[in-house]
Amino acid sequence: MEDKKVTSTYAGVLVLTIIALAVIKYFNISYPIAVTNYSASRELSVVGEGKVEVIPDTATVEVGITINNATTAREAQGKLDKANTEIIKALKKIGVAKPDIKTTNISVYPNYSYDGAVSDIVGYNGNATLSIRIRKIEMASQIVDQATQAGANEVRGPNFSVEQLEKYREEARNLAIENAKEQAKKLAQSLGIKLGKISNIVEATANQGPILYDTAVRAEGMGGAGAPTYEPGNQTITSVVTLYFEKK
Repeated sequence: MEDKKVTSTYAGVLVLTIIALAVIKYFNISYPIAVTNYSASRELSVVGEGKVEVIPDTATVEVGITINNATTAREAQGKLDKANTEIIKALKKIGVAKPDIKTTNISVYPNYSYDGAVSDIVGYNGNATLSIRIRKIEMASQIVDQATQAGANEVRGPNFSVEQLEKYREEARNLAIENAKEQAKKLAQSLGIKLGKISNIVEATANQGPILYDTAVRAEGMGGAGAPTYEPGNQTITSVVTLYFEKK
């Protein structure tokens, strides 16, 4: 008798699965749907997706200074310090706040000449890097132009990002929940079942990092040539949720 009950249960699950697959094909539903049948409870789980298009509102640019063939390490350091100071002054002059300017690297190292097994120091090289946070992305091109005019000969960026990312993630999550509810309602009607309360929700949010543009360039000779143009584009914030509905 027990074997007959088990067989009957499996047969019921198989029938429900076949019906669900037929519904998916008929309605052209693009998201995965799972019908789970337990002896103690019955649940319908539906996956929904929400997307929000956002224009980035923050950018980061790195500008660098490279010094070659200075006679002494002190001379190389002095040239770096002078160029670094001039760039910072130029940035502050156009309204970049002090907390948004960060020196991320200063290094000085010898330049060797190799003659067989003997190596001699023939000069010193150095480089320094400033990271600039741009809160008004329309100023990105002006900031790069001013930095290169002030002495920067390397530029990397801009890297665009969304400052209040969690706000848009929440918006995408709400859209995903509504999408899952709508699909669950259609499925319930098609399967002839009644849905109870939501018993569980699982979110799988894609990793949303900043939009990166590999625009590293050598900026020698760029000063005075006119500001470049940068477009931030759009960033897509995505949320995928699975809702578990009790079946009445």
